[in-house]
Amino acid sequence: MADFPITLAMRQAVAKMTGRVGLSCLLAVGIVLAAGCSSRSLTNAPVEDRGTGSSRPVLGAVDAGIKQPPGFENAGKPGYYTVKPGDTLIRIGLDTGQNWRDIARWNSLDNPNVIEVGQVLRVVPPSSDNPLVVTRPVTSGSAVTQTTATAQPTKAAASAATAPAAATAATSSEDDLAWIWPAQGSLIAGFDEAKNKGFDISGKAGDPILASADGRVVYAGAGLRGYGNLIILKHNNTFLTAYAHNQTLLVKEDQSVKKGQKIAEMGNSDADRVKLHFEIRRQGKPVDPAKYMPAR
Repeated sequence: MADFPITLAMRQAVAKMTGRVGLSCLLAVGIVLAAGCSSRSLTNAPVEDRGTGSSRPVLGAVDAGIKQPPGFENAGKPGYYTVKPGDTLIRIGLDTGQNWRDIARWNSLDNPNVIEVGQVLRVVPPSSDNPLVVTRPVTSGSAVTQTTATAQPTKAAASAATAPAAATAATSSEDDLAWIWPAQGSLIAGFDEAKNKGFDISGKAGDPILASADGRVVYAGAGLRGYGNLIILKHNNTFLTAYAHNQTLLVKEDQSVKKGQKIAEMGNSDADRVKLHFEIRRQGKPVDPAKYMPAR
């Protein structure tokens, strides 16, 4: 079979057709590749991976890596105190109405001088006998006679009848301390809850400072800034008194004292003049001594 002659016109036609087919093929391949890429980016993008991968911290891992202060699990619970900047056990004891040594013992502190901000301390006894709650039985004979002479009340009614009497007896007993003035000088600054948490009483260096009521010494020293040589007496489960700026301390911690006993001598330690700064604290909160001191 003879070769078919290929003319120039035929070559141009074939080239033109080949170019169209090639372009079409390229376009088709491009469309397929684009579709493939688009499909992969829409369906396989690691959205969830970015949300749960290593770029976002895992709560458990972070918590495990942070050193929490001692007792943090008790923060905000009744009977617990969170340490603030500048706190010492002495100040915490004064503010909570407790002996600082008791607080150290309740929290098993090896070194009472080392506490950290954020640490949570127990400031009530660990036993069920909370010293801030005082209950006493009613032993009045007339109450017993009246109860037996009438119909027997229900247990709930009996509790309701005796509870106010018991609460009244406890309150009056706790508050009735027959306070006396701790110094003979004149009053130079009265109580101001924001500026002065007690009375400032004038006098001369060496004047006697007296216990305002029977009590026990829970602190004697100079470890509380702004108070100088300080004595703190605990009178019962409700009241503390503080005697600051003394020249000389005449009692020691854990010593029992009687009302009117000389416990210190007036001075000007950590003060701008000779004076006694005297506070009464009810369950750790400063109260106006004028409400308790007898009239002069």
